Parts: sequence; structure tokens; C-alpha cells
Amino acid sequence: MLFNQPEFILLFIALLIGLAVVKSPVLRRRMLLAASWYFYAYWDWRLLGLLIASTFVNYLIALGIGAAGSSVGRRKTLLVASVVYNLGLLGLFKYFNFFVESLGWILGPLGLRVGTLDIVLPIGISFYTFQAMAYVIDVHRGLIQPCRDFFNFALFIAFFPQLVAGPIVRATDLLPQLQLDVRLSWHDVFLGFRQFTIGLFKKLFIADRLAGFVDQVFANAGVFDGAST
Repeated sequence: MLFNQPEFILLFIALLIGLAVVKSPVLRRRMLLAASWYFYAYWDWRLLGLLIASTFVNYLIALGIGAAGSSVGRRKTLLVASVVYNLGLLGLFKYFNFFVESLGWILGPLGLRVGTLDIVLPIGISFYTFQAMAYVIDVHRGLIQPCRDFFNFALFIAFFPQLVAGPIVRATDLLPQLQLDVRLSWHDVFLGFRQFTIGLFKKLFIADRLAGFVDQVFANAGVFDGAST
């Protein structure tokens, strides 16, 4: 689901109206989380399980670091576990076949074959993996207390405006905002929708129109001089 598709626009409008109507801040956060998970699952529902699993693992590790108190050894062990898990997850889906193919190129002359895995690169895995790992590191450093509400933490990881295209957001910046009891007014809804409309206009009528020219230049970079690029 792209931001300029009718499905997303309808979801965005419905979410804005819902956030303005619902009074409970807890329910509003749950609505945001449900919309974010739906947005991600729209690409491939099977990948949602991986996102939730990664969220849950880092949530538990951060709680463990918080519960470890002054136990330096235990805190460091949990931090290492988070780094190994997150980088291992990223390496499996993003770089495993690359390394296997490189190994196959080396072992090929010896008559040895190494098979690759038929796996799909999950959308946004780099963003949410590094964001979760950065959160655990911040908890370990004492920059932020571990979030005890799993759904609030899940919203921090899966927040749809930056889930699939970034940027990576620090927990110290976003988590406190998600936990605020803020009531949207209809004026806020109007301002948000206006901002979205301006961005959509720039995407459809400026960026997409220039993309054809820009793509040709980048596809044939050796042909054009510096002034052209």
C-alpha cells in the first residue's frame, strides 16, 4: 500500500476522523497500532508476524535490562543478546543469500555447491530492526526507562508514517509523545489532512513528472556530464 493509493487515503481519512471522535487516549493509541499493523500487513500479511515477534523480543529484553538494576553482567548479556538477535535477523533476510552466493563462487572450482534460501526481504526490516536495537541500547545506557506497555512499544516500532521508509526515530523522541494524553480537535484534523494533501500534490504532480527524466540520467550516468546530472 503506497501513500498515494486510494486504499491508503481512505484509511488515513478514517483514522483521522476516528482519532478526533474517540475520547480515550488508550483507545486512540490502539487504533493507531491497528492501522499501522494493517498498513504493514497489506504488503504481505505473513511478514506482520515477523514484525510482531521482533517487537516482542526487544520489549522483553528491555524489561530484563530494567529489572537487572545494577547487575552490570546481566545488563551487558541482555544487550549483547539484543544486538545478536537484531543483526542476525537482518543478516538472515538481507545478506544471507549474498554471502552464500559469494561462498559458492569460491567453492565452485572445488566442485562444491551451496544452495540459497528462497526468502523475501521484508519491507522496512532495516528501519524497525535498528530502531528496536537503538531503543534497547538507550535503555541500557539509562537514557530512557523501559516501556512496560507492550502495545505502546509496538506502536513506537510500527508507527506507519516512518515504518517502511524511515527515518529511524529515537525512543527518547517518539515514545513520550505517543504516551501523551492529547485530544485532537477538528482543526487539527483539517491541518493534518491539508499537510497530507500538499505532500500528495508534490508527489503526483512534481516528483512523478520529474522521475522519468531523472531515471534516464541515473540509468545512463556514464553518458551524461556533470552539468547534466
